[in-house]
Amino acid sequence: MTLKKKSSILKAMFSSLHKRQGPFSRTIISFLVILFAITLFGSGFLMGRKGVSFSSSQGEGNILEQGDIPEYLEEDVDFQNFWDVWQYIKTSYYQQPVSDKTLYYGALSGMVDALDDAYTTYFDPKEASDFMSSLEGSFEGIGAEIGIKDEQLQIIAPLPDTPADQAGLKPGDAILAINGESTQEMSVEDAVVQIRGEKGTEVVLTILREGEESQDVSLIRDKIVVDSVHWAMDDQGIMTIEIYTFNADTSDLFQEAVQEALTSDVQGIILDLRSNPGGLLTSAIEIASSWVGREIVVIEKTQEDAEAFAGYFSPRLNGIPTIVLINGGSASASEIVSGALQDYGYAVLVGTQTYGKGSVQDYRELPDGSAVKVTIAEWFTPHGRSINETGIAPDVEIPYTIEDFNNHIDPQTDKAREILLNDYEETLLSLSTLSQTSEKE
Repeated sequence: MTLKKKSSILKAMFSSLHKRQGPFSRTIISFLVILFAITLFGSGFLMGRKGVSFSSSQGEGNILEQGDIPEYLEEDVDFQNFWDVWQYIKTSYYQQPVSDKTLYYGALSGMVDALDDAYTTYFDPKEASDFMSSLEGSFEGIGAEIGIKDEQLQIIAPLPDTPADQAGLKPGDAILAINGESTQEMSVEDAVVQIRGEKGTEVVLTILREGEESQDVSLIRDKIVVDSVHWAMDDQGIMTIEIYTFNADTSDLFQEAVQEALTSDVQGIILDLRSNPGGLLTSAIEIASSWVGREIVVIEKTQEDAEAFAGYFSPRLNGIPTIVLINGGSASASEIVSGALQDYGYAVLVGTQTYGKGSVQDYRELPDGSAVKVTIAEWFTPHGRSINETGIAPDVEIPYTIEDFNNHIDPQTDKAREILLNDYEETLLSLSTLSQTSEKE
């Protein structure tokens, strides 16, 4: 364990004490029974110092199984430092008694935070429940996906017809504070806990938009129910399919749109993935299958090997001219779909560079209802292009400005329709030629 990582764990213990005295950004689970020994190295090592006895808060048990350090760890890790700090806090901190559970869960959070990965997170039971609810398409909050980019908490994408959308929040808006509390060094999950809340209550976000001064935006929380897919056909035979998020209902709704397209003599499809923050990998693969069939959709690379995920269904939309709209709010599963269609030449991508969220998290629930989400791999397109941090570049770059929005102009959709109605085949051919030239170089 490096000094930096040990420091992070110990800082979390001190931080957890400080947070007891007021509102804190990560809820400490004060009512959970400790079901297992401290396993700070994940492999079942029981480490600590024998015979150490501390006073406990009333109604709490003691930390158990404070075993010796395995010999093969003693050369690299002096874990006695941990217990020295633990004992020092327990005996010297001015507000006694000090809760063992507060220190314990603070240490777990510190261990995870030491990885310095915005997507590797420890969830308490409530946070875990909220996280799973958001994937099911129903929760109470403002209706915006948030993330950290360039060390700044920001809006990735507001969902349509939600308080965030109605308040005019945009992808890329920096969130400087939540209810007056600075978001500097605040994790995504901590921010989510503070932003979500009971329907009808208020949350104030301090927002900074590029080229503008910061401002406080007041939002009234509501129950967010997301129908993840909307579609419509115009009188020129162009169907626009908007996917807002990749949830459990996405595939079924999308197949309804596909069926309508195939029975309505569709001439072209605009797949709108703008401000779609992602979601379930299985949903992304199912959507991409409609064009790529059973070809590879995405490649997952871990530290040891790589695994390719292929499509599940027949390519029912293959051959239908398709434009995919993307922007800086298109992330994760959106980038998987757009990257696959771009690699195979099944669609023309129009818009701006995507977010670049191409890491893979393993989510595991723990016996006490808490959970941990750990980054275990990165995603690559079928042709081996990295998605993480770099994102997916459009074939045709068309910006969409605040002025466009205020004037009810959508130049990206206009360009998509222009390509579909006039020069789709020529655009695909030119992109294919450009790609072949780049590969030779």
